[in-house]
Amino acid sequence: MSNRPLGVRLAALSIGQVISWGILYYTLIVAAPAIADETGWGVATVTLCFSGGLIVSAAAGIVVGRWLDDRGPRLVMTLGAVVGSLGLVIVSAASDLVVFTLGWVVCGLAQAAVLYQAAFTVIARRHGDSRRSAMTILTLAGGLASTVFAPIVAGLLTAFDWRATFLILAGALLVLTVPLHWFFLERAWAPLPPAHAGEAVHHVGAVIRTRRFWMLEVSMVALAAALFSVTLAIIPLYMEKGMTYELAAWALGLLGAGQVIGRLLYVAVPHRTEPWIPLAITSSLAVVLLALMGLVPGPPWLLIGIGIIAGAVRGAQTLVQGSAVADRWGTRNYGSINGVFAAPITAISALGPALGPVIAVAVGGYSAMALVMAGVAMIAVITARFS
Repeated sequence: MSNRPLGVRLAALSIGQVISWGILYYTLIVAAPAIADETGWGVATVTLCFSGGLIVSAAAGIVVGRWLDDRGPRLVMTLGAVVGSLGLVIVSAASDLVVFTLGWVVCGLAQAAVLYQAAFTVIARRHGDSRRSAMTILTLAGGLASTVFAPIVAGLLTAFDWRATFLILAGALLVLTVPLHWFFLERAWAPLPPAHAGEAVHHVGAVIRTRRFWMLEVSMVALAAALFSVTLAIIPLYMEKGMTYELAAWALGLLGAGQVIGRLLYVAVPHRTEPWIPLAITSSLAVVLLALMGLVPGPPWLLIGIGIIAGAVRGAQTLVQGSAVADRWGTRNYGSINGVFAAPITAISALGPALGPVIAVAVGGYSAMALVMAGVAMIAVITARFS
């Protein structure tokens, strides 16, 4: 175990999240147009390759969760940073889409080892009953990743081509996060005290055979699908309602700020209720907000306000998801159970950027799409009660 103060270890883990999210996730989102212009592959194709890596991350998270339970975080997360740097080098050298996709597949393996799901496992084991405040601090830091790295990546792209930019960031990921993971994370977990009389010890095989697990899974997948598909499509949705591109882009930025508000509010409310109640409340709010995003025609200030509140709901959803397993089945075997639980949610979130536009084409517009996804969020409300 690391003997550094708990607050120092949490700060190191949080800084690692800013850097890892900024480089392994937001860099591609910022650089996609430059990559498309230079290669001729098209922004949609470039983004699809990236989404493929995120789906690999969802599958790899099942194995990574078990490793984190068994071996502790130091080696797993340090290797994740090294693998992520290698993946970015492959991306930078790609001369065709096959190699480009391979690079993101390698990055997906790294994402499973260094992003939120891995960090949540560390917090659940390390912080125990105080995990909610620690998770809030961590996700607030992760929320700063786009704010910090979007201008950095944009600046690099003005000075270098996209390939050099990815090489520079591969080096930064290696140099900055490997020491944070190696020197500030636990080499191995201290043995857990024996379960006291009456305390249930939950194993992943038994948990995933319960109705409660699958009701929780359905609820969280439906909620994530609804929130991500609509909020990530807020620019075309609000342009359909008459906003300019610039104003709709501001609405997207303010929605991101709303996520910070939601995470702060989540940790401030009491959590002594049944664990299904925060999920039901979050899902109910999602139904209302997504319906309003579809139905309200304007004015712009009202639409932006609705978007900010929707962002707060999406921010709270991250923490509801992060604490769902520990609230129901404790922190023993958290990594193994959460790896299986989070995989479908990560996969549907990876498809989020494409899901909204596809549904909008099918139903005749983005406003109609928002109403459809409000209905999907209602599934989350219903199933939450049985989770």
